[in-house]
Amino acid sequence: MQYRIEGETLPVVVCELEIGEKMITEGGSMAWMSPNMKMETTTNGGLGKALGRMFSGEKMFQNIYTATNGSGLIAFASSFPGSIKAFEISAGNEMIFQKRAFLAGESSVKLDIFFNKKVSGGLFGGEGFILQRVSGNGTVFAEFDGHAVEYELAAGQKIVANTGHLAAMSASCTMEVQTVSGAKNILFGGEGIFNTVICGPGKVWLQTMPVEKVANSLLPFLPGTGSGISLDFD
Repeated sequence: MQYRIEGETLPVVVCELEIGEKMITEGGSMAWMSPNMKMETTTNGGLGKALGRMFSGEKMFQNIYTATNGSGLIAFASSFPGSIKAFEISAGNEMIFQKRAFLAGESSVKLDIFFNKKVSGGLFGGEGFILQRVSGNGTVFAEFDGHAVEYELAAGQKIVANTGHLAAMSASCTMEVQTVSGAKNILFGGEGIFNTVICGPGKVWLQTMPVEKVANSLLPFLPGTGSGISLDFD
């Protein structure tokens, strides 16, 4: 499988497959494809796997696309202004993604539910108690909100991220929650009550524009929110 990622604000990954090669994705991610791509909708592992994917922010069913009668082409587009990143998955090189990050991958890649062992981190960290774990062997594509910045952390090295900015990390990293110190900082700082602390060793990807923050920024301008501003242009 060969691929190229095109576009900046609203990117798309275009994959070129040899005959018999397969790609998996959730419904709605396919943008365009050659006519010889065959689609099959499946739970891809049974009901238990499907429910796990649902809780991790994906749909219960996945689509498997296979190149038949020669090489094929298929493209997967992002659902929000941001970035598409490619990751090479192998034994000992697994990834943890935020909810809804999985876009598509080779059929040899496995998407599972990942429970944050730090319960407080799951409940209050803004990253979710349930994340996505990607294992197996092959290439996987993830979509992030806004631009993604990559850091490599040494063993014991930490980075503190505001709520929602953690996009992905190596499975060797851990995350927990740190409470913002000082009542004045909490009440008037505008940064919330909790931060997410990621600890190495491993790589971490931080996103610049979490969709939740975009939604909160737009909320005062929506009709019925008390702003007095109407978006009805008719």
